[in-house]
Amino acid sequence: MPTFTYTARTANGQLKSDTMEAANRDEVIASLRKQRLTVVKVDEGTGKKKRMGKIGMRDIVIFTRQFSTMINSGLPLVQALDILAQQSENPALRDTTRQIVFDVESGHTVADALRKHPKAFTELYVNMVAAGEAGGILDTILLRLAVFMEKNDQLVRKVKGAMIYPAVIMSVAATAIAVLLIFVIPVFQNMFSSVNIALPLPTRIVIGLSHFLKTYWWAVFGGAGLAGWMGKRYYSTPDGKLVIDRMALQAPVLGDVLRKSAVSRFTRTLGTLIGSGVSILDGLEITAKTAGNRVIQDAIMESRASIAGGETIAAPLKKSQVFPPMVISMISVGEQTGGLDEMLSKIADFYDEEVDAAVSGLLALMEPMMIVFLGVVVGGMVVAMYLPIFDMVNAVQ
Repeated sequence: MPTFTYTARTANGQLKSDTMEAANRDEVIASLRKQRLTVVKVDEGTGKKKRMGKIGMRDIVIFTRQFSTMINSGLPLVQALDILAQQSENPALRDTTRQIVFDVESGHTVADALRKHPKAFTELYVNMVAAGEAGGILDTILLRLAVFMEKNDQLVRKVKGAMIYPAVIMSVAATAIAVLLIFVIPVFQNMFSSVNIALPLPTRIVIGLSHFLKTYWWAVFGGAGLAGWMGKRYYSTPDGKLVIDRMALQAPVLGDVLRKSAVSRFTRTLGTLIGSGVSILDGLEITAKTAGNRVIQDAIMESRASIAGGETIAAPLKKSQVFPPMVISMISVGEQTGGLDEMLSKIADFYDEEVDAAVSGLLALMEPMMIVFLGVVVGGMVVAMYLPIFDMVNAVQ
């Protein structure tokens, strides 16, 4: 017998939601009316929580833009959300939006309804919606949120793109080296054994590596897996995250990309929150959680403590030695003039371009380095295996 999920209103006006097994939808409605309940909606389901798919950033951006447009056009909140639920192509987002509709109908604010779905709507998103509802400018805030998320998504993709390229090249190089050591080198080894000649040192080293990999391949892969697991466990600890994040910021070239992207994310997030009416203390706390780097997070939380103590944001940021002097100076000017949100947005726009330039520089540097690396390693192995052949040719002559 199928299971139906229903929402009904009691005699005193309270909404009730539950599941019921019945032959069909009409039977559910008849049963609810016998209980003197006013039917709001009845949906057929499995009676069990379905495992929904992932809600991507692009889905949330489209949802936010459409929600903003409908509110700006004068549609009531519940009607706008109901339309969004019906037209959403993502099943997970559609189900989430229906739950939000139910909560809003029950008397919750939109922000409170969104807060129940942290996997879809971040704390930053919820706080900005709450500020928009309190100020009566929800449509404006939603539009600002959509723009913010689009720019933040572009920034994340740029940084990931910079890291993917060398990772792919190194994977190809490791595969090529493994194929040479396991399949090609043993052929040369058998040939040299049949001739019974003294092998040069480079050739003996390569043959030794080939023998080790063929014999102890399980130890190589096991050790790599263990090292990865231990590194992940260490990074999950507070001290480990701080150490690794600090090393990442200090790394040549890549550290510059990470630092500039962190500055861009911090300034855009805080500027968007403050401009949307979120208090600066709440804004700094939310921004710290979305920093993505422990060193940056600690610097932001120190700034929050400084503000709470009646001081400025700029001093603790300068002390962290993460933020460039220009950023510190512009934030200080923004604090003094009362236009901190605008100043932060200008810094974010500037550093978006800086990230572009840093990523281009990283890729331009990595390409020749990878070519040289592949040439030295693979070419060196090939030359090492041909050295005995040259000796054999000279001996024949």
